[in-house]
This record gives sequence, structure tokens and C-alpha cells, in this order.
Amino acid sequence: MKRVGIGVALLGLTFGALGLAKAQTGSSTRAATTTPASLRWQASFDAFAAADQARAPQPGGVLFVGSSSIRLWDDLETAFGTEAVVTKRGFGGSRLSDCVEWVDRLVIRYRPRLVVLYAGDNDLAEGATPDEVAARFDHFVTAVRAELPATRIAYLSIKPSPLRASLMDDAREANALIAERARRGDNLDFIDIYSLMLGPEGQPRSDLYGPDRLHLNAAGYALWRAAIAAHLRAGASPTPLASTTSAPTINR
Repeated sequence: MKRVGIGVALLGLTFGALGLAKAQTGSSTRAATTTPASLRWQASFDAFAAADQARAPQPGGVLFVGSSSIRLWDDLETAFGTEAVVTKRGFGGSRLSDCVEWVDRLVIRYRPRLVVLYAGDNDLAEGATPDEVAARFDHFVTAVRAELPATRIAYLSIKPSPLRASLMDDAREANALIAERARRGDNLDFIDIYSLMLGPEGQPRSDLYGPDRLHLNAAGYALWRAAIAAHLRAGASPTPLASTTSAPTINR
């Protein structure tokens, strides 16, 4: 009888340990799935804070925000010379929806006269529709306008990359929707780099991209610089100027 009692006790301890391990595993799984979204961008935000502490950008400058195409533009702060004082706040892998969510930390705190936004590429790649991308642009504009009503916003169109050629129709449609909003809105610009990055046959120019066929090389950034420069000068004007770039045609 003593042996049976000891065996039952040991068995109970074993099941108890297994139950505790399972509970702990479940807890860790729940913790992993409920990790705050902010942790995904913590390294980027820490880098921005360190840069601000080392040399705080002055209000009234030009702010570039968006995804890795902004983050990887190595000489962006000096690319426009004396035309503009530029602050770069790109965070790789980000979507337009992330720019909306973190607009206070990315835009409002810097009080720029002009925001150049490149985002939407990753939204489409993750399954967002062109209408959803355009709606996210609306949310971004609304959020900026609420705190900085005089700040001009220039949207840099979604680029056509060789790696994401299957998304070109969606990119064209999203670009057209946003271009129309910029045409009708005050203090809004649409900068069409999509058309400039196509070859004679209407396909992405591979000579503008690096080995990953997604991010730009030096020639690609030189093209962007030329397209953006005129808008930086326009953004310095106290009088709102109409967008000089027409909406791209949607070809389905």
C-alpha cells in the first residue's frame, strides 16, 4: 500500500510539473504574440532619439519619412546642398499605416515646412489594396494637418521595382488615387517617380536598382533627387503651389 501511495504521489507531481511547463509555454507564446508593435521599430526610434540629442533639427526644415528607400539614401541630408535643410527619418520595412500610427514621433515633433513621404510599397506587398493605401494617405494628411496645418506634404509615388513587377498595376492605381487627392488638396504635392523609372517597354529599369532588385542604387537616387528638387523649392514658398505633376494613367 505504501508503494502504491508513493507511486500515486509521484505521478501527481509529474502531471503537475507538466501542467506548469505547459502553462509557462502558453504564457510565453501569448507574450510573443502580444508584443507591442512599437518594439518592431524600437531600434529605429532609438537611433532617431540619439540623432536628435546630438543635433536637434530646427523647425521649418524639410523632413523625409517612410520606408527603406528613405532609410538607405545615404547622402540624403546633403543631397540637395543649400536648397534645403533635410532631416531623414526612414525606417526599413515600414508601411504607410506605420507612418500614420507614429506620426507624432516621425513628423509632428520636428515641425517641418515640408514633409516628403515615401511609403505604400510595403503595404501593397503585404496585401493592401490601392484604395486602402490611398485611405492611409488620407489619414496621414489628416494627422499632420491637425497639428501642423501650414506644413506642405509631398507624396513620392510608389516606385516600380523589378522584384515586385507583379504589383505594378496596383502601384499605378494607388499612385493615381493619391495624385488625384494631391491635385484637389491644398499644400499637397504628388511627385511622380514611377513613370521616370520605366524603360521603353514599360518595365522597371533594372539599371536603377541594386542586386536585390528592390532598393535603389546611386543612379536611382540621382533620378529621385532631380525629380524632388523642384518640389523642395516649391515647399519653401509661403504661397501654396499646385502640384506640377499630373496623375499617371491607370492601365488594367
